[in-house]
Amino acid sequence: MDLQHIRKEFPLLNTTVNGKPLVYLDNAATTQKPCAVTDALLSYYRTINSNIHRGVHHLSQQATEAFEESRECVRKFMNAARQEEIIFTKGTTEAINLVAHGFARKFLKKGERVLVTVADHHSDFVPWQQACLQSGAEFDVMPVERDGSLNLALLEQKLALKPKLFAFPHISNVLGIENPVKQICAMAHAQGVTVLVDGAQGIAHCKVDVNELDCDFYCWSAHKIYGSTGIGVLYGKYDCLEKLPPYQFGGEMIEEVDLGQTSFAALPFKFEAGTPPIAEAISLKSTLEFVQNIGFDALRKHEEKLTGLAIEGLRRIDGIEIYGKEEGHSGVVSFNLEGAYHYDTGVILDQLGIAVRTGHHCAQPLMKHFGIPGCVRASFAIYNTEEEVERLLAGVEKAAQMLR
Repeated sequence: MDLQHIRKEFPLLNTTVNGKPLVYLDNAATTQKPCAVTDALLSYYRTINSNIHRGVHHLSQQATEAFEESRECVRKFMNAARQEEIIFTKGTTEAINLVAHGFARKFLKKGERVLVTVADHHSDFVPWQQACLQSGAEFDVMPVERDGSLNLALLEQKLALKPKLFAFPHISNVLGIENPVKQICAMAHAQGVTVLVDGAQGIAHCKVDVNELDCDFYCWSAHKIYGSTGIGVLYGKYDCLEKLPPYQFGGEMIEEVDLGQTSFAALPFKFEAGTPPIAEAISLKSTLEFVQNIGFDALRKHEEKLTGLAIEGLRRIDGIEIYGKEEGHSGVVSFNLEGAYHYDTGVILDQLGIAVRTGHHCAQPLMKHFGIPGCVRASFAIYNTEEEVERLLAGVEKAAQMLR
């Protein structure tokens, strides 16, 4: 892997912040975009800008073809059985809301329950909480161990209560812990429980084969995997999607409209009302080709090396607390300096040109689990270097000297 060649694909990395070269370590929030992706966006607007699925003219046909080519690329990338199982959304949040809305309308009622984990991102926690409040179903929250991992024996007991659905993260956005998705899906299905996986972090760090995982739903955002903002994917098994009612109503998702009633289009269009983010969806093909050209083995090996170096270095700093298991942080390390507020640490690092994330990371129940208001999170991507890890460690050392 030619790291310098890869970095040239990301011009923004040449930015200076406060007179210092940027060290971008906020990749769990959003990754930078390679030239192939930004070129694809510009190419759409400059050469085939037109609405899709609605016109017989040349530009509309070209745009529609490119849009559906991208859907097929996603299908292959995830190893889904058919194109109709790939729904384009604005991102992970909308994808989860789409499923939660359908469950609240059709499947949830008083006496039913939904199971989530305390480590879930708010985008997977709140939609199900609200779906239960609307339907009268019970909202059951699975605790995690002190290190953030799931107790599978306890999960077995929770699943034996036969919730309608279990939603959980593939990889924690705070701790980087990768949950055993395939095993959990098998456990849930043995009890007749539907499974939704929040793949916002998982899609960027490991090869996702939905056929092998056997999940019922898998949701992710392109901007977590070097793609555009405003476009994401809901994968759902065909039978599961067929049973869900539409999420939004309007153009594109209808079959026929009469004065008294409306019939809806077949999958995937039933869930794609209105004009979608066409350019962003088309650019997704370039995004996935970029990742595939690197390969997940090389990508993961590089991220694990950088994360390991960061954890090893942080442990040498007095007063550092690192959250999560000893090993297996999947490109993420979250920490605090004893006696220092996480925001202040982040401000000092920013003055040194180092971009990290501070706060509760949209995971307040997990922060309460650790008894903290928030923490500092450094997250790594394919373009980060060992020298940048050294700059992070030097920056944390300086913050420790200033704040304690």
